Amino acid sequence: MTQPDAPNNAVVGSSEEDLIAVRREKVEKIRALGVNPYGCRFEVTDSPAELRAAFEEGKQVRILGRITALRDMGKTQFFTIADVQGGIQCMLTKKAVSEEAWALWKLLERGDWIGVAGETFTTRTGEPSVRVESFTLLSKALRPMPDKFHGVADVDLRYRRRHLDLMSNPESAARFVARSRVIHEIRRYLDERGFLEVETPMLQDVAGGAAAKPFESYYNALKKPVTLRIAPELYLKRLLVGGFPKVYELNRNFRNEGIDRRHNPEFTVLEVYEAGADFESMANMMEGMITTVAQNVFGKLVFDQYDEEGNVRRTVDLSRPWRRADYVDLVKQVAGDDWFALTPEQRRSRAQNDLGVQIGEALDDTAVTQQVYEKLVEEKQDSPLFVCHVARDLVPLAKANAQNPEVVDVFELIMNGQELCPGYSEQNDPVEQLERLKHQAGEETQKIDYDFVETLESGMPSAGGIGIGIDRLCMLLTGAGSIRDIILFPQLKSAPPRAGQTR
Repeated sequence: MTQPDAPNNAVVGSSEEDLIAVRREKVEKIRALGVNPYGCRFEVTDSPAELRAAFEEGKQVRILGRITALRDMGKTQFFTIADVQGGIQCMLTKKAVSEEAWALWKLLERGDWIGVAGETFTTRTGEPSVRVESFTLLSKALRPMPDKFHGVADVDLRYRRRHLDLMSNPESAARFVARSRVIHEIRRYLDERGFLEVETPMLQDVAGGAAAKPFESYYNALKKPVTLRIAPELYLKRLLVGGFPKVYELNRNFRNEGIDRRHNPEFTVLEVYEAGADFESMANMMEGMITTVAQNVFGKLVFDQYDEEGNVRRTVDLSRPWRRADYVDLVKQVAGDDWFALTPEQRRSRAQNDLGVQIGEALDDTAVTQQVYEKLVEEKQDSPLFVCHVARDLVPLAKANAQNPEVVDVFELIMNGQELCPGYSEQNDPVEQLERLKHQAGEETQKIDYDFVETLESGMPSAGGIGIGIDRLCMLLTGAGSIRDIILFPQLKSAPPRAGQTR
C-alpha cells in the first residue's frame, strides 16, 4: 500500500495560508487547461472499499474517492483513493494518458477528489490495485489534509471539524460507518417482524413521556409556546389506540440538561410498542435484537470498552441468555438484607456513612434507594442484566405489579455501567394513568398531557414498550469512550471566531 507523503509543493515551515495560496494558483492553472476544477458527472461501478473487499483481477472498474496518499516515482505514480469506508491503491503511468491529462495530474495532490477508470491488477508485492486508464477531477481541495500519520490531535477540533477527523482518522470513520449499519440492522429486524415505522411530532404542546427539562420555543403562526420533544412515547401510544398493533420510531429527542461523556442534549432513541405484549416479552425482543445486530454488523458478541484516553476499562459479553433480577434483591445485595426494613432516616445514614454514596438533601426516600442502586449496582455492571420491578413512583407510565402494587412491571436493561433501555408493561387504564401523572407533576399540573389521557379513554390495548438510546448502544458496540465519538456533530460550547471571521 502506498504511504502518504507531505502535500505536493509543501515546504517545511510553510503556513496554512501559504499552502492555500499555492493551491489557488493550481486552480487557475487547471482552468487554463480547460478543465473544471469542481467536477462533473462521473458514474461509478464500485466503491474503493467494495472493490478491495471482493477483489478480482482483470475487471474494468470506475471508482471515485479522495486522494489520501501519493507516491511520485517520476513517470509512474502510485496513489490511494478512499472514502469514509476505505480505499484502494491506483497506479498511473505517463504513457497511459494524454499529455493534457498528465499535465492535469501534476496539479493534483492529497485531498483532491477524482474519479478513476481502469483495470484491476495485483502488484508484485501482492497489493490489490487499479491500473488507471483515465481520470476525472471532481474537486480541487484548497485546504491541505491533516497529517496522515498524526491526524487531528486536538480533541475539540475533531468534534468541531468532523470532516477533518473523518478524512484523517480511519478508526473514527469506521465507528460512524458502523453506526449507520447498526441503525439499518435495527430497522431490518423490526420490519421483518411486522412493525411499522412512523414519525411523530418534534414540536409538542406538552413535553411528555419522561421527566426531563425541555427546550422551549414559540410558534409564531399559531401564537403559542411549544417545546422540543423529550420523548415520543405519548404519541406512539395514541397510535396504539388508533389501531397500530406494532409500531416504532427511530428519531431524535431533546433534553435541555447537562453534557458529559454519556449525555448529549440532542440524541437518538428507538421506541417500540407492541399490542398484547408485556415487559417480559419486550425483554425477550430486546435481547434478540441487540445480539442479532451485534452479530450481523460486527460478527461477535464480546466487546472491549475504552475510556477517553483509549485504555480498555471493561469487557461486555452479550452471549445469551441475559440475567434477570429484581430491583429489591439487587439493592439488598449491596445495601444489606434489612435495607427496606430501615426507617428513611436510617437508610439515608447508611447510604452516606457506611456505603459511601453521596445523598443530596433534596432527595426523598425513594430517590435515596435509587441513588444507592445507581452507584453500587448499575455503574458496576459489565454484561447485560435486566433489572425488574422498580418502585412504582419512579415509572408513572407503567402498570403496577399484580402481586405487589408498590412496584411496576418494568425492566431496566443495564450493561457497561449504565442504563441502556427501559421496557414496560404499559399503563392503559386512563383513570389510573391520570392519578399517576398528577402524582408525578405535583403542583405543576400544567405539565400533564390531558389530551393523552382522553385518548386512553377510547381504549388502548395492553401492550409492551421499550425505549433504547441508540448513541449508547453504538458506544457499547464500537467501544467509544465518549458519546461525542459516536455522534457526528455533538453539541459544544461556542468557539471563538477564527481569523478572518466577523461573527
